Amino acid sequence: MSSPADYKLPNPGPRPEGEREELLRIWKTPGGWRLPTAVNNTVIGLLYIGAAFAFFVGAGILALVMRTQLALPDNDLVSQNLYNQLFTVHGTTMMFLFAVPAMEALGVMLLPQMLAARDLPFPRLSAFAIWAYVVGGSVFFLTVFLDLAPKGGWFMYPPLTLTQFSPGDNADFWLLGIGFIEISAIAGAIEIIVGVLRTRPPGMSLDKLPIFGWAMLIFAGMIMVAFPAVILATMFLEIERAFGWPFFSPEGGGDPLLWQHLFWFFGHPEVYIIFLPAAGLVSMIVPTMARTPLVGYRLIVVALIATGFFSFGLWVHHMFATGIPAMSLAFFSAASMAVAIPSGIQIFSWIATIADSKGKYQINVPSLFVLGMLFIFTLGGLTGVMVAMVPFDLQAHDTYFIVAHMHYVMIGGMVFPLFACFYYWVPMVAKKRLSERLGRWTFWLMFIGFNVAFLPMHLTGLLGMPRRIWTYPSGLGWDGLNMISTIGAYMIAAGVLVFIIDLIRNFRVGEGGEPNPWGAGTLEFLPQDVYSTRSIPHITSRDPLWDQPNLAEEVESGQHYLPNAPTGGRETIVTSAIEAKPQYVVQMPGPGWAHVCAAVFTAACFLLLTIKVVTLAVICAGIAVVSCLVWVWDIDKGPDKGPVNIGGGHRLPVYMTGPSAHGWWAMIVLMIVAGSLYLAYLFSYLYTWTVTPEVWPGAADELASLRWPALSALSFVCGAVIYWFAQKSLGPHSARHALTPGLLLLGALLISAGLGFEIYGHWSAGLRGPQSSFDALTYMASFLTGEIVVAILIMTVYVTARHFTGKLDNVRFASLENTNLLVYYMTAQALIGLVVVHGFPRLVGAS
Repeated sequence: MSSPADYKLPNPGPRPEGEREELLRIWKTPGGWRLPTAVNNTVIGLLYIGAAFAFFVGAGILALVMRTQLALPDNDLVSQNLYNQLFTVHGTTMMFLFAVPAMEALGVMLLPQMLAARDLPFPRLSAFAIWAYVVGGSVFFLTVFLDLAPKGGWFMYPPLTLTQFSPGDNADFWLLGIGFIEISAIAGAIEIIVGVLRTRPPGMSLDKLPIFGWAMLIFAGMIMVAFPAVILATMFLEIERAFGWPFFSPEGGGDPLLWQHLFWFFGHPEVYIIFLPAAGLVSMIVPTMARTPLVGYRLIVVALIATGFFSFGLWVHHMFATGIPAMSLAFFSAASMAVAIPSGIQIFSWIATIADSKGKYQINVPSLFVLGMLFIFTLGGLTGVMVAMVPFDLQAHDTYFIVAHMHYVMIGGMVFPLFACFYYWVPMVAKKRLSERLGRWTFWLMFIGFNVAFLPMHLTGLLGMPRRIWTYPSGLGWDGLNMISTIGAYMIAAGVLVFIIDLIRNFRVGEGGEPNPWGAGTLEFLPQDVYSTRSIPHITSRDPLWDQPNLAEEVESGQHYLPNAPTGGRETIVTSAIEAKPQYVVQMPGPGWAHVCAAVFTAACFLLLTIKVVTLAVICAGIAVVSCLVWVWDIDKGPDKGPVNIGGGHRLPVYMTGPSAHGWWAMIVLMIVAGSLYLAYLFSYLYTWTVTPEVWPGAADELASLRWPALSALSFVCGAVIYWFAQKSLGPHSARHALTPGLLLLGALLISAGLGFEIYGHWSAGLRGPQSSFDALTYMASFLTGEIVVAILIMTVYVTARHFTGKLDNVRFASLENTNLLVYYMTAQALIGLVVVHGFPRLVGAS
């Protein structure tokens, strides 16, 4: 690709008269800025961050109530029942409704600006995820005011959360609500991965990607692998509570520790899922304040990748006291200490960058929060190494020492960088900065209050105070320390209140602010026009605003790529994943209501299932599916408007299929998520056999006949072949094209028959879900495959409808291509499931 100097537009300079009004007409169509229907990343991101911050404040208020209860011994401010609900909702909200969504929201809002993209590639998917999160999260949080909140802690350990110990719907609100919110997070992760890899500006190869982009890419990749484990765990527990299938009940061959393995396979990586984007934010702020490039860019990228990799080998770190084998203790203890190395690399890089400023490092509110983060997170990391040592962990486990450690890591590693981000990036979207004076008050109240609140908890824990107790007798040496911690908590609250006052006084969204108040070198501070930047720049370095001093003026005067709207609507450039070479122009969808309806009715379906209103839940599910089909109907726009001129004589197509298409990439990411879910199932299957072999000896005899699994496998394979032929039938000959609907119907019938043969084979063998863990896990293989079969059937109806309306042919076939990808994945998963379920018991019996 040529450099910017080689392709100046024919008439660079001031915008032609009337062009701005035309772009406003195109990009701000009626209703385009109304919150429910908006698909602009800034609007969506602000809504997302606002909702996450509201949950943060709500959870903080619950924490104040708990701290007030614990300020004095033998206090009776709240009952034990209410206290259990408070700490469960507090922890759940902070981890599920604030920490991960806040980081994802920053990705949705900041990444398009940092990548100089007009938007991420699936703006309606982002909007769907956000509205689902807002509706589902709000209902879950409100349960604490209705005595319907769960009481089992944010980790919801069985057997405490089984029906006999947690009757009623309280636990179900956690299981169905949080499982649904995790699905929302996965939708956002798909958007982020495809956005970072495919919508970077020309020239921004991966070695020029901003560190925050790397952090969000790894963040989203970790969500893909970690979150399916907790989704599977919530499915197991909800099915056991509703139908009595014994996944966790020992009397039926289940094991309560299976929940801990699945939950912490998600739960410990989640700490780093939260930390990595925050570290990326710090890596963006520190160089700006130091006025020098980041020291050790490549080392930090390696450290981010290593942190993501190591984090998946640490989940047993939370289970040292459960009686696991000594060899496992040694391995996971070593892994828990090793993960400190990549974190240390990042901290030393930040310190080296500050030192490289030669005393010119700017001290302002963002800098103060960054420095506070360095102090607090380092202390949290040191106590993390302590609890990674098994002998110490056995003494400190389930004491307030762990509470202190967790908050030092989470608040130091995520909340302080988040507040630095608020003060640093507000000028990007607002008319002016937040107050420096109020910001310093916010910092010092939060920093001093935090250490006053949580530093004494280390001592409280070492003195033996257990976690999760609602009161305690006097005379144990805890009284004064708890009072000090409570005072610190109120200081933190005062700091947050000052920040809210600052927002109310000074935060006004709109144009007219300082274009680059900090003198940053990255693209998010380019001049913003009616819809992101007027033209998409060609990038030649990691700090383009420093190394290309005239870049802002060139972009604003339209001297780079895509200076207008050649397709007549929203659009951005899709580039290659590694070198960021322009490949095609993607036509972005405009505002609409379908994705909002899909989010609301999907949330309604889950919430109605929670209170056992099944019929209405099914109706809501049907409305949600129809809304999804309406939502995606006009996304596959076809190639009619291309190729288009993107500037300097370069012409690009506006439609793509195959591995170059961003939709193809999204489907691959979705398949990886499904694969992670199924791997978690296979782990559960093999783990349960390992710990409860007494319920498995007769499994081979029960599944003696191979007739039904053989028919099932044959049907699945034949169905996949038929779907392949259906795509090949989209040739130029009308006779072949007419075969497509029939082939799709035949393929759908075959994969449905394959699922039916599989389930009937289990039933005819005498397997019943409630009988034993073997029966329950055998049916779960069919259930997980069945979910994908249902999705394929819905997609098949959609593709067939497009065929009959003339929107499917041998050029415009992305919808069928993506359906086929899912069919191929489902077939592979189904075959693996059949081999494991019908082959493994025979191997065990033979041995």
